[in-house]
Amino acid sequence: MRGDDQQLQSGLFSYVALEDRIPADHPLRGVRRLVDAVLTGMCKDFDGLYSKVGRPSIAPERLLRALLLQVFYSVRSERLLMEQLNYNLLFRWFVGLEIDDGVWNHAVFSKNRDRLLNQDLAQKFFAQVKQQAAGLMSDEHFTVDGTLIEAWAGQKSFRRKDDDEASPGGGGDFHGELRSNQTHSSSTDPDARLYKKSAGQEAKLSYLGHTLVENRNGLIAAAMTTQADGTAERDAALLMLHALTKRRSGRITTGADKAYDTRDFVSTVRELGVTPHVARRQNGTIDERTSRHPGYAISLSKRWLVEKPFGWLKQIGPLKKVKLRGLAKVDWLFVFCCAAFNLIRIPKLRAQSA
Repeated sequence: MRGDDQQLQSGLFSYVALEDRIPADHPLRGVRRLVDAVLTGMCKDFDGLYSKVGRPSIAPERLLRALLLQVFYSVRSERLLMEQLNYNLLFRWFVGLEIDDGVWNHAVFSKNRDRLLNQDLAQKFFAQVKQQAAGLMSDEHFTVDGTLIEAWAGQKSFRRKDDDEASPGGGGDFHGELRSNQTHSSSTDPDARLYKKSAGQEAKLSYLGHTLVENRNGLIAAAMTTQADGTAERDAALLMLHALTKRRSGRITTGADKAYDTRDFVSTVRELGVTPHVARRQNGTIDERTSRHPGYAISLSKRWLVEKPFGWLKQIGPLKKVKLRGLAKVDWLFVFCCAAFNLIRIPKLRAQSA
């Protein structure tokens, strides 16, 4: 019998709870439990950001849950995120809104850049997520690498530092002009640097994102962003390894590609108590003393694990071309998205181990 298509939509009340509308096996249920545990651990940090008097603000927990949804579902702007939060029941459930609750204005995120959405809170959030991954991460074997993050700035904004906008070299026709980071800078994002990852590629205004990945399940153990230059990858790797070795006494290993096979990097990581399982290049520093051990070949075979987060961060996450300007804001977004990657992976890994 054919059903009726009358669209009167006269119902005013719903007797189905929002919790019951979400399937019991939905992937976001496990993520929501993890996020709640992480945000509970950050309660004291949030208390220190707000005054004891005045008008109540939007709960920081809800702002961070909403931003996680933006990363998970590739929502391209906060305006569209608020639009979806207005009618998407799954989004409302994850953030913690009831069906009848109103949503806030998208400008709230911009107003909280300095207080809540900053580098310090991002690292604390990332650290709390790592605590939830206890038992899933290797504490001895790691891989380090960097990826290029295209800045939100065009080539025409890359102008001479000593010229104004009206001068002949002010960013109009720059073809044939010799341009470098020493003589030029972007007028829209001064922290961005003209950089290309390898020979033959186009140079773009960019940042470099760096991750240290553990070799058991490919979870991110450390993350940071720097300006793009020829030594930034090795410098960032040393900083992340130094922070990691301060909290432990035994030696660890780190795999890396040929760009890390330099005398300064290899000698410094050995001083930190780290065995450099770096891919060998011609006339490089790594020799048979390191490469003859079976663990060296195992570390090189695990190097692909560090590329998996980069692909997710750029295809699913918002880091193919970042829409924030300034190193501090880009670093916040990169670290936060790395935490989001771990949040997606942890429930799946727990289910596999069970």
